This record gives sequence, structure tokens and C-alpha cells, in this order.
Amino acid sequence: MRSEIKLFTGNANPLLAHAIADYLDLQLGRARVGRFSDGEINVEIADNVRGRDVYLVQSTCAPTNDHLMELLILGDACKRASAGRVTAVVPYYGYARQDRKVAPRAPISAKLVADLLSASGMDRVLTMELHAGQIQGFFNIPVDNLYSNACLSSFLERELPLDKPVLVSPDAGGVERARAFAKRLGAGLAIIDKRRSGPNVAEVMNLIGEVDGMTAVLVDDMIDTAGTLCGAAAAVKEQGAVKVFAVATHPVLSGPAVERIKASVIEKVVVTDTIPLSAAAVASGKFHVVSVASLFGEAIRAIHHDDSVSRLFL
Repeated sequence: MRSEIKLFTGNANPLLAHAIADYLDLQLGRARVGRFSDGEINVEIADNVRGRDVYLVQSTCAPTNDHLMELLILGDACKRASAGRVTAVVPYYGYARQDRKVAPRAPISAKLVADLLSASGMDRVLTMELHAGQIQGFFNIPVDNLYSNACLSSFLERELPLDKPVLVSPDAGGVERARAFAKRLGAGLAIIDKRRSGPNVAEVMNLIGEVDGMTAVLVDDMIDTAGTLCGAAAAVKEQGAVKVFAVATHPVLSGPAVERIKASVIEKVVVTDTIPLSAAAVASGKFHVVSVASLFGEAIRAIHHDDSVSRLFL
């Protein structure tokens, strides 16, 4: 007889966790994640998890270190309570951009986080749209890396007025992602040639492809400070794009991101709920959120029943 699924969450993604639970027709498990008076994280799991198949839904988004520690302590608590298997469901994997040494004596923090997750008792990791796919190799446990292409492209086809669409990669590293969207939508492809003059500073140099008289859709895995995105939007508009939209999986939106997007030529930014939108982003009226709860729900169901997860990667 297969063990029961137990789903818990910390403070990072309560709405997404509830949506996944609803999709699976489950009650979200009872776990209190709070603080002691000195700021230390305190976790109390009120449900029996002995022998259960446990899934911990928690993005390591801002405040990154707090949410990461919550996830680690939740994992440790479940393992010490004799859970049968513990899977970390990490819709947004923080520290993913620190996946290699970019300077002498620099850390590889993405690998450190992978080691911490394993050490805390996780048996498996389920995540979405890793900034660098090779991070899967940092783990000695199974990792399933889902993609939001199907959810986002379906919304674009259904809801946005895409007359003569062209998918635009805001940098050379995102060409494969933009090509996947273009193939799904039967659209053209363009690339921004960008060179950075410093950290979180981007300068648009050249546009490869045709956007004149077309609807440009910028595609990226995440929006951090939005400098790259807004610079690319200005570039395609200058080259004759009639309308400019943007799609991204992870709305990190740090620093001046929301203000930049509000002041930009971008008409609408479509993102997923891997990270909750800030109040400022919601108030701007420029963002639309597409839920990935069903995708994570299907992946959890497949993992629980030992079915193939690969069909969800298409």
C-alpha cells in the first residue's frame, strides 16, 4: 500500500502551496514556522509524518536566507520524525546565479545550497526553470527541473493580442528559451546583443532579427532589477515594434525593478507564481500572474506514484 502524501509549506509561497494542495485534493499539512525572540527560526509540525511521502513547498526568494533556513529546518524536522521520503519543492531556487567561479577566491554558492539541502534530509528536489541547468549535477539526489513554457505560451495565445508576434531573447544566453516559445507560438525569433558594463548594469548594443511592424515578446527566466528587460524593450521599440510584452518565470523584482517597468514601453509582463508579487508590483497594473500549481501538482503526483515526470518537460 502506497504511503500517504503530506504537503507542508513555510512562509515563502503559502498561496502556491494551497493551490497545489487544492489541485491534488489534499489538505495542507499543519506546520508552524515562527521565530524565537532572538530571531532564530522555530518549526513545529503538528501532523504525523511517520512513513509518509512528504513534500515541502518553499521558494528561496527574498528574504533568501530566512526562507532557505526555514526549508532546511522543515526538512530536518520531517526526517527526524521518520518521514518515509522528503522532497523539497523549490519553485524558485535562490543562489542559482552563483553556479561557477567568476573571480579568484569566489564561492560556488549554488553548490553549497545543494549540499545543505541534501544534509538537511531531502531525498529529492523538484524545482522550476533553474538559471543554469548544470546545477542539477551539483546534487547527489534526484532533481526534476520543470519548465513554465507551456503555461506561459498558452496564456499568450489565449489572452494577449499577438498580431505578427516575434519572440525576443534579451541576451545571447536566453536564445534557447526564446526559440522554444517561438516554436510553440509559430512566431519569429530575434536576439538582443548585450554587454554588461558592471553588475546588474546592462547596455543594449545591437538587435539581431526583424521586429519592425511586429508585436515583440521579450522572454527571460527571471526579472531581477529589470535593467536588461527595459533596455531590450526600448531597443525593439526603436527598431519599429508596434507593441512590447514580456514573459518571465520568476518575478524577483529587486531594487528599482517595478519603477523601471512602470516607466518602460512594456505593456504587460506575464510571470508565474513561483515568487509572490510585491504590493508595488500588483499596484502597478503591469503584471499578470499565471499559476504553475497544476504543473507542480502533476509532478508531485507522478513522483508519488513512481510514474515518469519527463512528459512535463515538453
